[in-house]
Amino acid sequence: MAGRGDAYEKYFENFEDWRARGWRVSAADWRGQAGSGRLGADAVTGHVDDFALWVEDLGQFWRQWAPGRQGPLVLTGHSMGGHLVLRAAAEKALDPAPAALILSAPMLDVQPERVPLWLRGLIARVMSAIGDARRPAWKWSEQPGAMPASRQKLLTHDDARYADELWWRDERPELVMGPGSWGWVDGAMRSIGLLARRGVLESLDIPVFLFATRSDRLVGFHAVERAAKRLPRAETLYFGAEARHEILRETDAVRDRALAAIDAFLARVRDRARATA
Repeated sequence: MAGRGDAYEKYFENFEDWRARGWRVSAADWRGQAGSGRLGADAVTGHVDDFALWVEDLGQFWRQWAPGRQGPLVLTGHSMGGHLVLRAAAEKALDPAPAALILSAPMLDVQPERVPLWLRGLIARVMSAIGDARRPAWKWSEQPGAMPASRQKLLTHDDARYADELWWRDERPELVMGPGSWGWVDGAMRSIGLLARRGVLESLDIPVFLFATRSDRLVGFHAVERAAKRLPRAETLYFGAEARHEILRETDAVRDRALAAIDAFLARVRDRARATA
């Protein structure tokens, strides 16, 4: 499950890596993103009234997808997708329960982390209430519809993989998404607060592999560290300046290290499933 503003087409290279290792891979876009329409007032602003809508959607998708599948069922999410995957599992919205989770740079907080969450949440609630909650919460580009020149510096060092995303956006214009709405920001703050409550993550008794980068300028790295310590069966892999937010779309040196760690994690998941079969 992809992140905010993402589309699953960006991850075909990763899907093929896992398929070649014997895994069957399915993916879907979140409602209101990519080819799944829009919930806001225009064609590019990402909006949602409440993240609970996406948790419910994921639970329904999982209940339809899971029956009859062979082998351990592993659910993977990147960024906002990682947040929602973790929340759905913690809230027991996934039936049957997945055998494991893999979270890529999960959005367990957003920048700037140094500003208290309660204050950021208050600002988002006020901004949503005083105008149309579907309006953009930040500026996208000096030229309407154009990609910000600095966007790649937030996502990846790899020019070719970044160009691949732009190719998909040119090929399928419906995938294009710009800033989030104030409603999205408000929903994100509230959902982050839910996962931060004592006992929520502590009750999730399945293996969870989290990988993130200390250089992330979008999601809060310290929140990932805190979550890993709270999860009973967490494994982690952390990067530094060599990696930006989209670790699975980074340079080969970074991406290969992440994939090797994921492979080792999945091998342990598979071995446990076979031992208990």
